[in-house]
Amino acid sequence: MLPLRTFRRAGALVTATAVLSLGLTGAASAVPAPAPASASAGPCALPVLSRLCPPKTVVLDGNRLLLTKIALLVGDRTTKAALGNLVKQADVAVKAGPWTVVDKERVPPSGDKHDYLSLAPYWWPSQPKTPANPLGCPYVQRDGVLNPETTAVPDKAERLKAFSSIYQLSLAWYYTGKADYARRAALDLRTWFLDAATKMNPNLNFAQGIPCKNDGRGIGIIEFSYTFTQVLDAAAILSTGAPGWSKADESAFKGWSGEFLTWLRTSQYGKDEAAAQNNHGTFMDMLTAGTALYTGQTGVAKDILEKAKAGRIDHQIAADGSQPEEVARTRTFHYSTFNLVALTRLAQLGRHTGVDLWGYRNPQGGSIFKAVDFLLPAATGGASQWHYPDLNFTQYAALDSVHAAADAGDRQARAALPKVPAPPGGDLYPVRPAAEQLDDISTTG
Repeated sequence: MLPLRTFRRAGALVTATAVLSLGLTGAASAVPAPAPASASAGPCALPVLSRLCPPKTVVLDGNRLLLTKIALLVGDRTTKAALGNLVKQADVAVKAGPWTVVDKERVPPSGDKHDYLSLAPYWWPSQPKTPANPLGCPYVQRDGVLNPETTAVPDKAERLKAFSSIYQLSLAWYYTGKADYARRAALDLRTWFLDAATKMNPNLNFAQGIPCKNDGRGIGIIEFSYTFTQVLDAAAILSTGAPGWSKADESAFKGWSGEFLTWLRTSQYGKDEAAAQNNHGTFMDMLTAGTALYTGQTGVAKDILEKAKAGRIDHQIAADGSQPEEVARTRTFHYSTFNLVALTRLAQLGRHTGVDLWGYRNPQGGSIFKAVDFLLPAATGGASQWHYPDLNFTQYAALDSVHAAADAGDRQARAALPKVPAPPGGDLYPVRPAAEQLDDISTTG
């Protein structure tokens, strides 16, 4: 992948006219240079020119996306290879779905199928199932071991498919201009969030319920905390002029997101999740800050990010870079990389609001950089270099966080990158430069 300084140099040298001459869009041949991502008026407000302007993304850097598009046009091999892998995913996604929360047999306790429903993944019946006790109650926890019965409720799995597809399709449209990708992403967005017959209500009142114990839990919010910011970025990308995604769609989705943010910040479940000390709390900060930024509540986002210094980094990262909350789990490498996804994405959110989380060091000397560096021996050398138990060690899980740290100036991470294996679908970071969890998150709880 081209280093950031190369992208910046390219951005300073390449005008929008030159980009157009290389076939970036089908617009007129003489236009102004790309406007800053923060611009709310001027050329970027015009439909024909909007695709020449950086998307107003939440986690992703819109300027970086635009310069990546230029790198593709000038033939950067690493970026082209990453786009090829992304397009393979998009070609599958364009034929799948759309998905909806109303497509389930089990009715939530509210009686409304528009409410999202899921069951706690690590809770199991402790008694034989009998006519008198058909569920095998009470349920007991087996950390890290998925109860297959939870998959009978499809909302969680379909949410992951829908949100991943929306993200892949939006990015694929942005780089290729293929209208089918954008139209399918827009259809998936409207089906899950906007259309009256199929939309999800903006709450998570019944997420990760435990049979015989409760209808839902704050802990269930993590099922959205990880992937919803992908959808926000996808919507921002589509809003640069994608076919099939209108200003009315954009306004309606911002309205839904605003209602969801209100629920997150005022419900007891939301308050419970925000108080969590481990990855749940980190992802909750990422979810609320990202949603606030997308809906124009920049002050709220900045406040959440400032508080993450003491509230997250101080508590979660030891002097040596280990993450005590995560190495106490049964899947220690998975959860260490998982929490780092949230921390590095929070740091990227911070750059949109002027909050420096990359440069922050806690009183013990811990930092996000140190947390990434702590993983490098195992990320480059495999399970023998990881000195904690893990039920399913996956070496490549750290790749994106290593990428993100390298981009932010971590020299150890930069040197280690060539030695970290890519996941089976290839390294997509060059075309979607934000950390994603690369190993299986279907059981995460």
